[in-house]
Amino acid sequence: MKTGETVPFVTFQTRVRDDSLPGPNPYRWQPMTSDDYFKHRRVLLFSLPGAFTPTCTTYQLPGFEAAAVGLKALGLDEIYCISVNDSFVMNQWAKSLDLDMVQVIPDGSGEFTERMGMLVRKDNLGFGARSWRYAAIVNDGVIEAWFEEPGRVDDCPSDPYGATSPQSILDWLRDNPAKNAA
Repeated sequence: MKTGETVPFVTFQTRVRDDSLPGPNPYRWQPMTSDDYFKHRRVLLFSLPGAFTPTCTTYQLPGFEAAAVGLKALGLDEIYCISVNDSFVMNQWAKSLDLDMVQVIPDGSGEFTERMGMLVRKDNLGFGARSWRYAAIVNDGVIEAWFEEPGRVDDCPSDPYGATSPQSILDWLRDNPAKNAA
């Protein structure tokens, strides 16, 4: 993907709490579309290889949670973390990190990630198909700014992280004040 392109339209299979359901697991399936997340709003979308993995759990997702107030103050309506993991995993990961400001999007089948052109193989780590790290400012479904870690390749022997960090996004938003009007 690149600046000016529209994010792909897909349906994400999410699980949401529904207290009207009986039993110990009051959750139901809630299909959510790209439009539900991106239409009529300006958001930050960032992607990472996997829930509960070291860099993603120690630095990336907690870093965005910590920077969320500052990011939103620069004109973002929402902050989304997407990964090629199912809704059960993403929900438990968000719960384990006590997220408040960042919402998780499960791309269990990798359809969105593949259509974004960011699906890579990580068979060398036993992961299978996963997302390369990227971030985007998405304004009403259109990519306003694109950030991608260098060296995208299947079975990458390293785990680059920097170009998609919260600080990189904050710096871009500060350096592009004309883009800050939501």
